[in-house]
Amino acid sequence: MKIRKTLALSLALLLSCTAFTGCTTQNNADNTQTDSTTEIQATDYSQGKNWLSVPTELDKEVDVFYLYPTSWQKTNESDSDIADIDNPMMVQNAQLAFQKQATAFETVGNIYAPYYRQEDSSSAMSLTHDEQQEVVGGIPTTDAIAAFDYYIKNYNNGRPFILASHSQGSNIMIFLLADYMKEHPDVYNRMIVAYVIGYSVTDEYLAENPHLKFAQGPDDTGVIVSYNTEAETVLPPGDPVVTPGALVINPINWTRDETLATAAESLGSIELNPDGSVVTNPDGAFKVVKNFADAQVDTAKGALICSTADVDTLAPGNAGFGKGVFHTSDYPFYYFNLRENAVQRTESYLLKHKK
Repeated sequence: MKIRKTLALSLALLLSCTAFTGCTTQNNADNTQTDSTTEIQATDYSQGKNWLSVPTELDKEVDVFYLYPTSWQKTNESDSDIADIDNPMMVQNAQLAFQKQATAFETVGNIYAPYYRQEDSSSAMSLTHDEQQEVVGGIPTTDAIAAFDYYIKNYNNGRPFILASHSQGSNIMIFLLADYMKEHPDVYNRMIVAYVIGYSVTDEYLAENPHLKFAQGPDDTGVIVSYNTEAETVLPPGDPVVTPGALVINPINWTRDETLATAAESLGSIELNPDGSVVTNPDGAFKVVKNFADAQVDTAKGALICSTADVDTLAPGNAGFGKGVFHTSDYPFYYFNLRENAVQRTESYLLKHKK
C-alpha cells in the first residue's frame, strides 16, 4: 500500500536527520523544525508545551497514549494545509476532544497525549484517498511517531500501555502500528489494546501487517478495536472514513457478528454542550445518559449502525460527511462501555503477564 511507502520515507528522513548533522534545518519560535529541502523534521517533544497531557502523578499500573482527531480548519485559503504545533484553534479543539474521548480511559491509565501538526479538514476532503495518505503519512505521522518514541524512551518506563485515537489520529495510528510496532516487537508486546476508532482498519491492512490482529471479543489483548458509527441510512457524499473491507467490533456486546446490542444494554453515553464540552452533574462528574445509543455491526458496509440517535440533531451532514454519519459521536455514544472494556482488557493483560 502506498501509505506504508510514505511512512517508510518519513521515518527514514526523521532518523537520518536525527542521527547525522548534514541535514539543513532551522528552529522556529514554536520549537518545531523545518528544512530548506524536502526533509521532514519532527516537533521537539522534549519541550513540555508540545504535549497536551503528561501526568504529574503516576498512580496507575498502565499508560494510555492518545492521538486526537482533526481539530482545526484553515481560515484563509493562503494558509498552509498543515497546522502549526501551537495553532490556537487546534489546541483548543484538541483539548475538547481529549475531554470527550481520552478521559474514557482515565480510570485505568496514566494518559499521555502529544500535540501534533495535522492536516486541515477541508483540504483533506479535496484529495483522493491515496493523496490523503501521502499527506497524513508525512508531517502528522512524523510528529506522532516522534512523540510516541519520546514517550517510550522517557516516560513509559516499561509499563503496559493502551493506544487510543480518533479520525485523523486513527489514520496516523495505523501507520504507527504497522511500522513502529513491527520494528519494536518488545514495545508491541506491552500493548494491551489499540482503540483505532473513527477510521477503517481493513482486511488488506492486516494482511500486509501480519504482526497485527483485530479484536475477537471483550478481553483479548494485543489487538485492534475499530468501528465507525452511522445511522441506518447515510446520504451523499457518504462516509469518507469507511473503506471497503473495514472491520468492525460492537462496543456494547463486543461481538463481530450482526447481533443487535440494544440501548438498554449499554452502560451509557455522554452528552455534549453546544461548545463541544461534556455535560456534567453538579459535582463535576460526567452525566451518564442511559438508554440512548444501540449498536449493530453491518458486515457488508463495514460500519457500526446506531438506530436510536436523532440524525437531524447529531448527524445532519456537511460537505465532507453525509447526513447520517455519527462520526463525532463514536466515543460519546459508547463512552462508558469503552471505559469498562479498557479495564477488562487491562485486567486480562495483567493476569496473563503476572510475574
